Amino acid sequence: MPRTYHWPEYWKYIPLNNDSDGYLTIGGEVRQRYEYTNNPTYGQDPQDKRGVWLQRYSLFGDLHWNRHLRFFGQLTSALEAGRAEGPSPVDEDKLEWQNAFIDLSPDKWDDREATLRLGRQEIVFGSGRIVDVREGPNVRRTFDGGRGFVIDNRWRVDVVAARPRLDRPGVFDDKTNDTQALWGIYSVFQKPLPYPGNLDLYYLGYENENSTYVQGTAHEDRYSFGVRYWGDAGNWSWNWEALYQYGHFGSGDINAWTLATETAYQWADMHWQPTMKLSINIASGDDDPDDSELGTFNPLYPRGNYFSEAAVFGPRNFYNFHTFLYLQPTDALALTADLNFFWRLETEDGLYSPNGQIIREPDDSDAHFAATALSLTAEYTFCRGLVFTAIQTFGKPEKFMRETGPSEDLSFTELTVQFRF
Repeated sequence: MPRTYHWPEYWKYIPLNNDSDGYLTIGGEVRQRYEYTNNPTYGQDPQDKRGVWLQRYSLFGDLHWNRHLRFFGQLTSALEAGRAEGPSPVDEDKLEWQNAFIDLSPDKWDDREATLRLGRQEIVFGSGRIVDVREGPNVRRTFDGGRGFVIDNRWRVDVVAARPRLDRPGVFDDKTNDTQALWGIYSVFQKPLPYPGNLDLYYLGYENENSTYVQGTAHEDRYSFGVRYWGDAGNWSWNWEALYQYGHFGSGDINAWTLATETAYQWADMHWQPTMKLSINIASGDDDPDDSELGTFNPLYPRGNYFSEAAVFGPRNFYNFHTFLYLQPTDALALTADLNFFWRLETEDGLYSPNGQIIREPDDSDAHFAATALSLTAEYTFCRGLVFTAIQTFGKPEKFMRETGPSEDLSFTELTVQFRF
């Protein structure tokens, strides 16, 4: 008997019967999230009375007219209720095109595929440390522009020239952010070395007409050269990345860098399959805000939840020591506990949020130790596509935070139900 397909499975392949193997895929997402933060930003930001309810809905259509022509469109609605100071740009965008692009692909040659993608599109490079869709916040990041990529069975090369979307809270009122730009090349090589692991090499250019650091606000042109070594062997896995940046900030030069490491070991044969991961990271800061040279690292367009779902700090002028314990009691249930110690690198520079805003000025404090955070996460998968997540984070301000402003203990609770189809 022929197999019977039910909703939403049959939406994944709807043949067009156009004699060119064309088909349509339909899918989407419903995400409901409740957040409550006691003492936001350690007591610096306004207190939400009853927490925040964040809703996200999306629906997409993926039309493959033939192997040379593809149309992809995705509508997304992000809604917010309960924020004490009103929705931020990453909280609410009532209705907008998240993706709207066309793919043009010539015939394969030597088992290689090439594609030119034009229009509004989400972009992720590597593990999202430098360019990511920002999944944690309610409004995901997307770009307007062009991207070309060539895929071989051992490598992939992407070339991009785009500007981020300027998020606005209304209906179809977003536009291209003409004050920022991203361009460059990102390449991935599968097992290019005589030992295990994969290698990413990339160059990314970045422009922002109104960048703000402790040093001030000015036009920024920044060029990043990076390498990422990642993979697994036996019970070990790793994700290490180093990046150097140069360019111009106003009339001065940029000289910045970062080093990020994640190394994990899994006891796969043990009950609950425990995994331990150690993450050690460092990013440069500015050692003299009174001179023209800027030393603060810029992560460009990183993950919104770079260190935790509480999303207080971003990866600029810092070093941290972050340990994780992962447990898998059942196929459906995953548990995580992580402990993070966070320091400033340069005492003449401040602390920044994930989107680059200055959280704390240095204020003549010579303290490095900024905060300690403990997070507990439980994730339960009810069925394919339907996931419930509960997160509790406890943040303790350390010497720098206590010396420079409000320094109450932070408590963050998140409950999320997400259904993707």
